[in-house]
Amino acid sequence: MPRFPAGFAWGVATAAYQIEGAVAEDGRGDSVWDTFCRRPGAIRDGHTGDVAADHYHRWPEDVELMSRLGIDAYRFSIAWPRVQPQGRGPANDRGLDFYDRLTDALLARRITPVPTLFHWDLPQPLEDQGGWLARDTAHRFADYAALAAQRLADRIPLWITLNEPFVVMAFGYALGNHAPGKALMLGALPVAHHQLLGHGLACAALRSAGARQVAITNNYSPAWPAGDTAADVAAAGAYDALHNRLFTDPVLLGAYPDLSAFGIGADGPGCVRDGDLALISARIDALGVNYYSPAGCPPGRARRCRFSGRPSPVTR
Repeated sequence: MPRFPAGFAWGVATAAYQIEGAVAEDGRGDSVWDTFCRRPGAIRDGHTGDVAADHYHRWPEDVELMSRLGIDAYRFSIAWPRVQPQGRGPANDRGLDFYDRLTDALLARRITPVPTLFHWDLPQPLEDQGGWLARDTAHRFADYAALAAQRLADRIPLWITLNEPFVVMAFGYALGNHAPGKALMLGALPVAHHQLLGHGLACAALRSAGARQVAITNNYSPAWPAGDTAADVAAAGAYDALHNRLFTDPVLLGAYPDLSAFGIGADGPGCVRDGDLALISARIDALGVNYYSPAGCPPGRARRCRFSGRPSPVTR
């Protein structure tokens, strides 16, 4: 067993829609996933998150299980539709009460709570008004972040704004096999910018409400060429820009990567306004890296695969 440095935290993670259930209790509104799961043929066997693991009712048992496992940190997500059923307006106190109780129970067992504000469950009323294709959603996200932090920031050391914005853009808006089920292909690129703008605005809102540390998380996939030709190398570079650097360069470097392979100019997705990148590149305290697999390199060729060009901060 390798040794881990002092301070290393063993943690577990969940997402609200995947575990909570209780989709119509205590004032919670519909999310895009509630709507998507009701669409005939969208989900295998018609499954929904209406009950899921029933965490909303069984959370004391779940926290006890985590304590018995000996974990140090629990990354959960707050359901935006529980806090703001319409995606705007005052907080639904009954929704926040749930996360209040959960936070206190975790701390009582010396488990650090690490909430993610957005793990894909956009309130359906916001989607009806354009969702992440609309710039206004970024501002509504910051309002929601402030409401959550005003209730919980006194006890929570680290906040994550977005989880895997690439997945929301690619599978939710470009390909359509995730909620909200739109198949816009490159027309989905504004979703990337508006999520990142929401992150930047939320960072400011969180810190104003007393949050000590703020992070953003994406799923990264090193892009290795499938062969040695210039076309292979160019394809890997284009995929790296779209999957990895599109969601990291603006945060860490204050600029969008080269997306010319997709017919996109130097200013990025085309909806960038003056001052946006300054907001997006505001200081963060951590970068979450979800890693599942590389992309493009056939089995047995990993040692020979290489990427030429300027590497991103997360794939070098």
